[in-house]
Amino acid sequence: MASWCGDLAAPPRLLVAPRPSDDNCQGNVLSLRHPRSDEETGYLFIDGQLHEFNWFKERFGSWFLGDYVCEDGSLYYCTVVDPILILLPILRAARMSNGKDPGKFRQLDEILYVEGYPGYQHLMGIAGNHIELVCEVKEVANVKFFRLDDSKVLSWLCCKVHNLKEVFPKLGKNYGAQGEKELLKDAVQIIREYLNDEPWLMLLCKKLQLDIKEIIEVNKTSEASFCADNSPVPFRPAEEKLGNSSTRSSKGRPAKKQKAEVESKNIKDMFRRVTRKGT
Repeated sequence: MASWCGDLAAPPRLLVAPRPSDDNCQGNVLSLRHPRSDEETGYLFIDGQLHEFNWFKERFGSWFLGDYVCEDGSLYYCTVVDPILILLPILRAARMSNGKDPGKFRQLDEILYVEGYPGYQHLMGIAGNHIELVCEVKEVANVKFFRLDDSKVLSWLCCKVHNLKEVFPKLGKNYGAQGEKELLKDAVQIIREYLNDEPWLMLLCKKLQLDIKEIIEVNKTSEASFCADNSPVPFRPAEEKLGNSSTRSSKGRPAKKQKAEVESKNIKDMFRRVTRKGT
């Protein structure tokens, strides 16, 4: 939670986030491109893990923070996100493929150099091991070069979808009653929040024998049903360090809703991922 002082341009927000394993270690709020919308978005990088911001708010509520009352009763919550999802558009652009040309092999520091987004440089220490799952790798004079491989990306996405599908039945009776195809659709709809429809969603649906139109239409319906009154207060954090008691947040976007059990709340309705748009 951000410490309060009178000259802050914005009031504090309440954030649930992991503490650094080392008291001398600090996390960073990084400004990166959202992999689907390409909009500037805030992510928390701490202890070698990348987290995205989620958001939840009841219609009425506030927080008592010491002697201060925070009128914004929103709750911001960090969850781990796979760096490959965030880096996929960067990797695709870096190979500079043209038609049948598979593109170029690039060093990691070249790939992570994105003009106007120095936050990618903070991922240098973890990106290499992750992107080997979706890239061809060549090593010359102990220097590794990477090039995105579409077939490896598709295999990785299919693995992600099937892992999600296996988790769903444990979330409630509604999921347990769904068939194999419906579970696959639900998993793909969640993954789609991080993917461009062209080419990744199209390739994924073709591989899984799903109708891409059904996936897109369900997402449109979910977004249209989201109440604008529940949008979080716009906030534009600068890239900065986050210690044990410092935090920043950003502007929210709706997440897909699942059918809830009778007289119960779906846990996915409690948290909405937060993204940040330029003002």
